[in-house]
Amino acid sequence: MDSHYFSAQPSGPETRKPLRTVLAGVERTLVTSSGIFSSDGIDKGTRILLAEAPDPVGPRMLDIGCGWGPLALTMALLAPDAEVVAVDVNERALALTAENAKLLGLGKVLAQRPEEVDAAATFDTIWSNPPIRVGKDELHALLLKWLPRLSPGGSAWLVVQKNLGADSLQKWIADQLADGFEVSRTATSKSFRIIRVERLTA
Repeated sequence: MDSHYFSAQPSGPETRKPLRTVLAGVERTLVTSSGIFSSDGIDKGTRILLAEAPDPVGPRMLDIGCGWGPLALTMALLAPDAEVVAVDVNERALALTAENAKLLGLGKVLAQRPEEVDAAATFDTIWSNPPIRVGKDELHALLLKWLPRLSPGGSAWLVVQKNLGADSLQKWIADQLADGFEVSRTATSKSFRIIRVERLTA
């Protein structure tokens, strides 16, 4: 893993390569590159999230920290009428997600930097394998930027390793969001926790 995958401009030359992987139950041919998170395929945490989260619902969805796009692309494949916003600070990751969406014929995937996302947009489904290793302050700021933008009745599904603070993060999210949100652990698999954040309806 490139330690600078969460940088806007990854260090080192870009080395692109084809990627064969299964998304939404079908083997796909995509493209990946050096300098991004889990460039060799779907990492264990993301794989667990894909296995444990229910099918995404709603007209607008969000992938926080998209990498080459496995979560955003899967949402778009499962809900082809939805708009899927794939957010990352890594320019290389955004380009790959956009290219992979085009390869799959998914015209409603928007790969954007955080500041490019419509400030008024809310999201019915959020999926994320959040970048724990950016550090606690940056991680907290990231989650507080996006989780409050759940639509009423919408749900976010996060996968976090237990030994990287999943339980304390779950408690912190619940304390920060407080009234109007319900935060729970829905599954544990291979040392990973699945945390669900639901915005309650009035």
